[in-house]
Amino acid sequence: MLQKFKSIRVILSIGLILSAIFAGYCMYYKVTHWGFSFKPRETKRIWNIEAHINFMPTNENIKITLATPEDSKFYKILDDNVIAPKYKVSRIKSTENKIVLRAQPQTEEQNLYYRILLFDNEAGKGTVRASKPRKPAIPEYDETQMAVAKSILAQAEALETEADLPQKIIEIFNEKPTPVAVSTLLPFKITKENVATTIKNLLAIKSVPSRLIKGVRLEENKKSFSPDLMIEAYVGGKWRLYNLKNAAKGMPDDFIIFQRGDKGLLDIEGGENSSIQFSVLRSTTSNFDLANHRARLDKTKSWYDNSIYNLPINNQNIIKWLSVFPLAILVIVFIRNIVGLQTMGTFTPMLIAMSLTQTGFVNGITSFAIIISIGMLLRTLLSRLNLLLVPRISSVVIFVIIIMQTMTIIGYRMNFDIGLSAVFFPIIIMAWIIERASITWEEDGAFNASREIFNTLLTSVVTYFIIQDEYIKHLMFAFNELNLVILFIVMLLGTYTGYRLLELKRFAPLVKRG
Repeated sequence: MLQKFKSIRVILSIGLILSAIFAGYCMYYKVTHWGFSFKPRETKRIWNIEAHINFMPTNENIKITLATPEDSKFYKILDDNVIAPKYKVSRIKSTENKIVLRAQPQTEEQNLYYRILLFDNEAGKGTVRASKPRKPAIPEYDETQMAVAKSILAQAEALETEADLPQKIIEIFNEKPTPVAVSTLLPFKITKENVATTIKNLLAIKSVPSRLIKGVRLEENKKSFSPDLMIEAYVGGKWRLYNLKNAAKGMPDDFIIFQRGDKGLLDIEGGENSSIQFSVLRSTTSNFDLANHRARLDKTKSWYDNSIYNLPINNQNIIKWLSVFPLAILVIVFIRNIVGLQTMGTFTPMLIAMSLTQTGFVNGITSFAIIISIGMLLRTLLSRLNLLLVPRISSVVIFVIIIMQTMTIIGYRMNFDIGLSAVFFPIIIMAWIIERASITWEEDGAFNASREIFNTLLTSVVTYFIIQDEYIKHLMFAFNELNLVILFIVMLLGTYTGYRLLELKRFAPLVKRG
C-alpha cells in the first residue's frame, strides 16, 4: 500500500515537471511570437507612414519604382497598400523590397500614395543581415582632388578620439565654418546627398565599403517631410549606420529604412518634376488586438483562431474570471490541508471572495458582518421553536433575503453604499453559514463558532486579494496553460498526510517535554 502511494506521488511529480515545461514553452512562444506581455493593459505603438508621390506626366507610358521598407530589428511590417487608381501594382523582392506601378500615358498631375503600418518589434525578429561586401572602387578624382581627399583622411585619423574613421570624417564635415579642404570636394550648391556621396568616396579611398541609406524618422503627427539620409559603412566586420548630423553610430530606435545603396528611393519614367513627401501618425493598441496580426505574420493564425483569445470580448471576460479560479482553489487547498485552518465549507470562502469583488472590500466585509450578526440572532430565536431541519433552514434563507432587502432600501434612502452591497452576497451560502455557525455555537461554544467564522472570512480575504489582483488575472488569462501546473500541484497536495502547521504548533509542548 505504501509502495503504491509512493508511485502515485512519483507519477504526479513527473506530471508536474512536464506540465511546467509545457507551460514554460507556451509562455515563451506567446511572448516572442504573439507579443503577449506579463504586464496587464500594456499597449504597443502602431506607426502609420504615408508616402505621397507627386509628378507631372510627359504623355508617355508611366513606370514608377518605389523602394519600400523591410522588417528590421526594431519594427515589423503589419500591412501596406497602394492608393493609385488606373495603375497596375507589382512587387519585387530581391535584395531590396520595391513596388512597381505602371499605367498608360496620363495628362493630369499625378498624386499617388503608399501607406505602411508598422509595430514595435521588441523580439528583434526580422533583423537585416548582409554578407561581406566587395572592395569599393576608388573615386575618379583628379590629382588635386585626390590630394585634398587624402589630407582630410589624414586629419581624421589624427583626431584623438575613440570614434572610428566614418565618425571622424563626419565630424570634420560638420565643423563650422566648413573647412577649406571639405569645400574643395563639395559642389557650389551643397546638399545632403552631395555630402553623403563625398564621405562615401573618402571611405572608398581607405577601402571601407559604404552605402547611402534613406529612411523615415518616426515622430508622432509629423507631416510633409522629406526622407532622412544616413550613411552605412562596413566597419569591424559589420554594417554600421552613421548619422550625418551628429556622427552618432548605430540604428536609431525611431528610424525606418526605405532604401539602401546609390539607387534612388523613387524612380519615375514618363514623368517629370517628381517629389515624395512623408507623413507619420502614431497610435496604440493592446497586445491582444495585435496578437491576431502577429500570428498571421508568424503563420500560426490557425492556432490563434482556435484559442480563447479569438472569442468575443464578452466571452473572454467570462473566461478571464474562470482562469483565475484554479489559483484561488490552490490557495484554499493549501490553507486547509497544509496550514490546517477550518472553514465553514470547502469553497465557501471563494464564493464570499467573489462577492467582495462586486461590493468592494470594506463595503463587503461590513455587509457580511451585519448579515451574519442579525442572521444568527434570528436563528437563535428559531431554535426555541424546535422546527424540523428543512423548515428551519428555509426560514433562515427567508430571513437573509429580508435582511438584504432591508439593507438595500436603507442604503438607497441614505445613499449608503454598504447597504447596496448586500445584494451581491450569495443568499444560500449566507444562510448556510448562519446555520452552521449557530449549530457550532450550541454544540461547541461561542469561541469555536467565532473562530470558524473568522477563519472563513480570513480565507475569503486572502482569496479576494488574489482573484482581484490585476496582474494575476492577466497572467492566468494570457498564459492559461499555468492552470495545468496548478492542477498537478493541487493533486500533489492531496497526497500530503503529515501534520498541519497549526497541529505542529499545538503539539510543540509535547516535543519539548520529550
